[in-house]
This record gives sequence, structure tokens and C-alpha cells, in this order.
Amino acid sequence: MITLRRTTVAAAAACAALIAPLLPAAAQAAPLPAAKVAGGGAEHRVDAYLDSVRNDPEALRRFLYQLPKGGDLHNHLSGAVSTELLIRLATEDGLCIDTATLTAQVAPCSATARPAADAESDPDFRRQVIRAWSMQDFVPGAESGHDHFFATFLKFGEASWRHPGRMLAEVTDTMADQQQSYLETMLTPASVSGSALAAKVGFDPDFAAMREKLLADGGMAQVVADARAEADRMFEEYEDTQNCDSDRPAKGCSVTVRLISQAARTSTPARVFTQLMLGMELAGQDDRFVAVNLVQPEDAPASLENYDLQMRMLDFLHPLYPKAHITLHAGELVPGLVKPEDLRFHIREAVLTGHAERIGHGVDVVDEDDSAELLNTLAERHTLIEVPLTSNEQILQVSGPDHPFPLYRRHVVPTALATDDPGVSRGDITEEYQKATTRYALGYRDLRNLARTSLEYGFLPGRSLWQDRDRFEPVPECASDVLGGDHPSAGCEALLAASPKAEQEWQQECGFREFEAAVVRHDI
Repeated sequence: MITLRRTTVAAAAACAALIAPLLPAAAQAAPLPAAKVAGGGAEHRVDAYLDSVRNDPEALRRFLYQLPKGGDLHNHLSGAVSTELLIRLATEDGLCIDTATLTAQVAPCSATARPAADAESDPDFRRQVIRAWSMQDFVPGAESGHDHFFATFLKFGEASWRHPGRMLAEVTDTMADQQQSYLETMLTPASVSGSALAAKVGFDPDFAAMREKLLADGGMAQVVADARAEADRMFEEYEDTQNCDSDRPAKGCSVTVRLISQAARTSTPARVFTQLMLGMELAGQDDRFVAVNLVQPEDAPASLENYDLQMRMLDFLHPLYPKAHITLHAGELVPGLVKPEDLRFHIREAVLTGHAERIGHGVDVVDEDDSAELLNTLAERHTLIEVPLTSNEQILQVSGPDHPFPLYRRHVVPTALATDDPGVSRGDITEEYQKATTRYALGYRDLRNLARTSLEYGFLPGRSLWQDRDRFEPVPECASDVLGGDHPSAGCEALLAASPKAEQEWQQECGFREFEAAVVRHDI
């Protein structure tokens, strides 16, 4: 197993060393004793500072940039990388860009295409490409935000699959800069061989029979091997780029990375079933892979037509692969985008039939049948809602009081902020926190608990640091300890040594202590 963040048995002892590089230089000079930053006094002073900068965008961003922000649980690797890096990769790979559609293509360049290298040297052409491959300067008109957003993936697609390790390096460096420590990113493993196997086998509505056909003659075993080999190459490229094993590793090496296998919901039923099964096989055999998800527009005709079928696929596969987690895009819809009947059940069915432990977006919750009962169900089942405020605004034009984020919070449904596709959106996780802070009057405790929630609902194995997921009360082994302190008790240290999840959460508590100390000293 490759863990791109070096966890340690003596987690607490390494805490200050891990956090110090993430703070301004002044904040590293004279750390405040733990007892002075762990109590309510520091929290109140941080909250007061937050209130003092709430209406100052630059100062608020500085504050939130340094705030420990846990993990990003809803992240598409191809959409997370910057457009500038995609242009650079297209240039290095000798690709072309069609001047009419601004779509990346393999060489030789046609009469209507230019070398991608021209986007490095020609400022006007570069601006055109960046606008076509992202939401930069986009103004809705003949083309909606929804259509422009999803069209970007088709335009830059040819540039986005050859160097996943370098793309991951940029993403994790950005996360580390902004005090995030955990990433679950979505990609399509073994796309070519998986598609070939699906085409060979074809679709059988008898799911058990179809699974047997996929397993026959080592077909699925070979696709799993292909996927693991791809992951090996990606992480090798990543570590070569980041020098993770050297004495001068890149900052992104501190981020723990796990992979979510995505299935393209607009594909044929045979391919969707194959991709879902592949993702679950991988989660059972390779600890780098933790979950499956369905991607592509939820409002596409094929997505709507096959929604129930795909949930039933998950219902069949779920008990066969107990190690595989399920997180699903559901409710990324609004009235007018689809017929009213298509707004009535997607989130509920994703949870009750598809066994989703987390829901991505969940924007149309108020349009579902008996939404109050659904909200209670989500709260009772502790189903996390992954909330990317920026992409919801760009794609669905839903923001501010129209967004269900405060509704979920009022019903004690767990929520975590996420970036979705920050390269396409031209944003980052700090922007997500800034929008949440200013639009919903969040205090420091709210922000800290959002960060805690992002790690608590991540799919790292092991026991949690928290015995109460809603109130963040520590487990008995650590109840008497200063959370994130340098000298945990023997029982607490044993938990940290045995649980990657608890260790990650402890490190974040250390980060909060250091952050609060920096604010108290006016170093942020």
C-alpha cells in the first residue's frame, strides 16, 4: 500500500514538526504552551478575530487560508488540476488544439488546429483556451453554466490522462498550502480494458449471472491487475515529481491520498456494471482504492433512464464487497433542468437502494417526496453531504439562501465543504470556506467542525478519535488528553498507532492548537 502521507506511531511527537511549515514564519518562533491554546479562551479570541475580519475579504482569506481544513472528499482529478498545467502537458505531449472547438487532439494538427504550444506563446490564444477549458470569465448566454462546465471535460480530455501523477502533485501541493491533509480523488481505473471486457460480456439483467461472466476466464482479474498497474505508475510519477522519498520532499507529500473508482453513468449498462464491480474488487484488494461513485451529468437522458437500474446494481454488489464504500452524486438537479418527477427520489434512492454513505451535492433535497422525512433519515443514518458551493453556483445557479447547506445543518445532517473541480471552477478550498463563512454567518467552532467532519467521514480505516460524531467528544482512551498534544496517554497513543483515521484526526487537532496560538499572537 502506498500512503502518500507518512503516518507515524508516535504521531503526537511529530505534530509540531508537521504543522510548523504550514504557518507564517512569525508563528513558528515561540509556540504557546498547549494548556494556553487548548481551552475555550483561545477559541473565543479566535472567534472574535474572525468577526473582526468577516467583512474584509483579503483579511478573511488570509485567516481561512491558514485554518486547518481537513480533507477534500469530493474531488475529480481531471477537473481539479489547473488549466495552465493542462496546457503545459498538452504542449509537452505534442498535442494540437482545434481553433473552432478548442478541443485538444493528437498530432498531426489538422487545417483547423494549432499546436498546443501556441497556447504557451500566444496570449490571445491562451486566453481562449483557458476560457474554453474552465469557467474563467464565463457569462451565461446562449450557453448555460451547466453546459459550459461539463463541456470543458470533453475539450481538455485528451490532455488530462497521460500524466496523472504530475496532476496529483499539483493538487496535493495546493492542498498542503491551504492546510488540508487528506484527499479522496475520483478517476476511472483501467478504462480501456474495462470497456473491452464489458463489450465482450454484454449486459445481463441477471446481475449474479453477469458477475460470473465478468469473473470467468480471469477477465475481471486481468482488468483489476491493469488498474493496479496504472495506480502504480501514477504514484511512481507522483513520487518522482514530488521527491517524496528524499530529504527535501515537496509539501504535497504530507497529504494522504486515496482513490475513488468512478463509473460513467451515461455509459451502457454493461459498462456501468463492469466499472462498479471493478471499483469494488479494487477496494477489496488494494488499500489505495476505497470507494465507488457514479459521475457525469445526473440530468443526461441516459442517467435519468438508468438511474433505478444503477441503484439496483449497487444494491446487488454492496453485500458482496464489504470493504468497498459507496459515495454517490445525487440531487445535482434543480427545477427546470429535469422534469418534476425526476426531482422526487434521487437522493433517497441513492441512500436506501444504492447504500450511499455520502451524497455529493444533494441540492434538490427540498424537491424530493417528503423532504422533511428524508432529512431525518439522512441525519439518523449519518449520511454525509459533500458540499461544493462554487460548482453548485456555476452549474445550477444555486447559492446563498437558496442553497440547502443551512437546511442540512439545521437538521443535523453532517456536511463537509469540497472543491469538486477547482481547476474548472478556477477556485480552491479556501474560497469554499470563505463563501460558507460570509453567506451563512459561520463562527470559528462551525468552521473547525466542518474540517473535523471531513476527516471523520473520510474512508480511512480504523477507529475514530471521536465517540460522538456530532459533538466531537473524544473516545474514552483520549478523553483526559489535550487533543493534539505532544504527550498522549498510553491508551490514547495505542489508539493512534493502530488507527490511520484517529492518527489523522489527532494531527488536525494539533493543527488547530497551532493555528489558535498564531491567531492569539496576531501572526495571521
